[in-house]
Amino acid sequence: MSGEQEGEQDSAQDGARGGARRRLRGVIFDLDGVLVHTDELHFQAWSATADRLGIPFTRADNDRLRGVSRAESLDIVLSLGGAEVSETEKEVLADEKNQLYRRLLETMTPDDVSPEVRAALGTLRAMGLRLAIGSSSRNAKVILDKVGLRGLFDAVSDGENITRSKPDPEVFLRAADFLALSPGECAVVEDAHAGVDAALAGGFACFGIGAAATHPDVTWRIDGLAEVPARVAG
Repeated sequence: MSGEQEGEQDSAQDGARGGARRRLRGVIFDLDGVLVHTDELHFQAWSATADRLGIPFTRADNDRLRGVSRAESLDIVLSLGGAEVSETEKEVLADEKNQLYRRLLETMTPDDVSPEVRAALGTLRAMGLRLAIGSSSRNAKVILDKVGLRGLFDAVSDGENITRSKPDPEVFLRAADFLALSPGECAVVEDAHAGVDAALAGGFACFGIGAAATHPDVTWRIDGLAEVPARVAG
């Protein structure tokens, strides 16, 4: 990395840490773990894939896959058992896992979204904020449709329009672009350390919820989404 690039990255990260001093016009939400919780569905689908390969797979292993692309997740699963397969077989395994996961997604309903989440999104929209999804999942739009949240978002940036997963900031930069806003005008809401790293690297302020609240550089630490509107307004 050149000195000029380092300076740009440092400037972006310094700007993100100063999020409380900005006038925010948009909020970008990670999906899984923030708005909905599909960890159990992912666990069931990856467990079936691991079982087929004779690889032990635990819930702790599943936690390592949060915010990671499907292809990278498969590489992690394979590494757990020291398994080596061809690229063609990887494509088959990843597709089989996704097909099973999508069948499990069919069980999701609007009841899978908490009243707190719906209230926070409604308040932010009433405040005139532009809202977007920033998720590495290729199933983000399917999930949003199943739980009835799609209409609350102005844009969706997901695994269908990116080539690099978090902690690369691409998914958030695309979301901001879809909103016609700069990173400095947006805040990200994340539940994973890799997501916080991505937000800060892209020059965004970041709310950390759950595990992300323990990130040493996160802009704001929150216990629930109900806190977001007040922080944005403040």
